Amino acid sequence: MSKTKKTDVSAGHEASRAQGRRRSEANPKLTISDIARMAGVSKKTVSRVINHSGLVRQDTRDKILSVVKEHGYQPDPQARALALRRSHLVALISDQPNPQYIVDIQSGILQALKGTSYQLVVRPCDRSSPTLHDDICEIIAHQKFFGVILTPSISEDDELIGRLRQMECPYVRIAAVSLDTPENMIESHDYVGAAEAARHIAGLGHKRIAHIHGPNTFLSAAERLRGFRVGLAEFGLRIDEQYLLRGGYTFESGMQCGEKLLQLSKPPTAVFAGNDEMAVGVYQAARRAGLRVPDDLSIVGFDDSPIATRIWPTLTTVRLPIVHMGSIAAQLLVSNYDRMVMEPPSATSVMPSLVVRDSTAPPAKSS
Repeated sequence: MSKTKKTDVSAGHEASRAQGRRRSEANPKLTISDIARMAGVSKKTVSRVINHSGLVRQDTRDKILSVVKEHGYQPDPQARALALRRSHLVALISDQPNPQYIVDIQSGILQALKGTSYQLVVRPCDRSSPTLHDDICEIIAHQKFFGVILTPSISEDDELIGRLRQMECPYVRIAAVSLDTPENMIESHDYVGAAEAARHIAGLGHKRIAHIHGPNTFLSAAERLRGFRVGLAEFGLRIDEQYLLRGGYTFESGMQCGEKLLQLSKPPTAVFAGNDEMAVGVYQAARRAGLRVPDDLSIVGFDDSPIATRIWPTLTTVRLPIVHMGSIAAQLLVSNYDRMVMEPPSATSVMPSLVVRDSTAPPAKSS
């Protein structure tokens, strides 16, 4: 192409941009055709960039996005949904027995989606159901979900993930350890928090230490147990088998396990519960046994849910930023396919931390 022709083309693109600016000032409802004209490309190319197709050269993509940003263009949500053959519904799919966890995750997702055209749908599921995968895939296909966010333990189901990939359904998994590629994964590092809980309890001088872990179907239960054991080992301690019980991440299971522990001939002087719901159940068991927290029994939880500061004495626990996890999961899901609406989160993992309150103290001298 000659220099004169290049100049003519550039001048034409500039004229189109000028026309677009005049139109945007007079009528802010720009169309995809306007963006195509101003960028000097086809409408199909603009559509590919907006819908994150990989079939566009990077320099062309950058040029189109520059025009989009300059004019504040917002694609029509209904048109985009038709183009993607998906709705603007984000599904939260969970088999969590702890209702507060779901409330917190939901709160974070809603915070991230606020001001966008995306809406949240909450779908509980039963992982023991023989038709689990078919049921989930059927509702996804019927509702044409934009994508799904999966919490533990359903997030750990690799067979389900395989089905979602076959359906080309975008997803984000939340789990204690990394199970997937970074663009599909929020990692919570539960192991780290449990080790901190062990160091705190051992550092206070406790020797008879119990742990109530979560269901075996939850990877978080195994990770918290693993971390707790490692933290105790740093002090030359281990969990005696009689002090290791399985709960269900519920208040009732925590209370039942607490009662069993306190009926032992040599009951523990400290209990690390796998979540705050079970920890509060241990409080109840201690009160029924006529014991005082923390004078007679130290208790540590996990999650730092609202109940941790609403009981007395307030609960020492491992803080897991669950609301933030929900928020970054939504950001990750939407930004993977719609950068025009949402930027990706700065990080896709969170780190738990110990919060020391009033439920832990050195063991009584007579213990």
